[in-house]
Amino acid sequence: MTILLVSIPTFLALTAIAAVCGLVGWFAVLRAQVFAVDAMSHFAFTGAVAAVAFSIDPRVGLFGLTLCCALLLVALGGRGRVDDVTIGIAVTWVLGLGVLALAVVARGGAAGEGATAAVALFGDISGIDTAHAVTAILIAGAVAVVLVAIARPLVFASIDPGVARSRGLPVAMLGLMYFVVLGGVAAEATQAVGALLLIGLVSAPAGAAHRLSGRPYRGMSLAVGIAVGSAWLGLWVSAEIPSVAPSSAIVGVAALAFAAAVLPERLRGRRRGVMGSAVPGPR
Repeated sequence: MTILLVSIPTFLALTAIAAVCGLVGWFAVLRAQVFAVDAMSHFAFTGAVAAVAFSIDPRVGLFGLTLCCALLLVALGGRGRVDDVTIGIAVTWVLGLGVLALAVVARGGAAGEGATAAVALFGDISGIDTAHAVTAILIAGAVAVVLVAIARPLVFASIDPGVARSRGLPVAMLGLMYFVVLGGVAAEATQAVGALLLIGLVSAPAGAAHRLSGRPYRGMSLAVGIAVGSAWLGLWVSAEIPSVAPSSAIVGVAALAFAAAVLPERLRGRRRGVMGSAVPGPR
């Protein structure tokens, strides 16, 4: 039995992946660490390709390198905050290793290995079988439980880490937990939407949610809802237009949701500016 041309386990796995992408993305936008999301997708790609180059299960490379790099970033950043310079240097170094691994795979000449590298870049929702779907759902459930459990202190530590630290909150530990969770989500979601498009599914629904609500828990719920809705609608678009890849359709819908949340605010601001300039000033 299928839903929108994918099996029910795959559909449920995609729903779970989209939900945690929206949830972890809400915190990424709050913490101004969207660049870290992009970095995690590059780590995941390099891990998958390196695993293929050494004839290892790509999932081992995906999770292994992504989680190791997440821990490394936290260690280099200090105090639970990682700056863009540190992330940029790490991404450059890891991508260099990825290019080297890709060259090794290309010299191997095996079609299956090349296909694995392509999946790491662009994702393959239909390639998620029942066993992998169950794993994805379990990982998503664990991520959701952890994030909900630490949501309140993590929000406080993200908004004002200095005050949070003075109140006794373990800011560095919260940052470490968040980056480990982000790495796990990036590794799992890369299999569905690919490393190139992962940042869209994580950041676009979250950015729209921040525009629509300033309340933390309502914003988290909105981010999850927009991400899941984007996944479902994207699957429908791909089913109706077979030439459009599911991952591209999903991220495209998420981007449209962000635009729908931003444009009315921009138009209202422009209208106020025009009306303000039309009012004559004092003479």
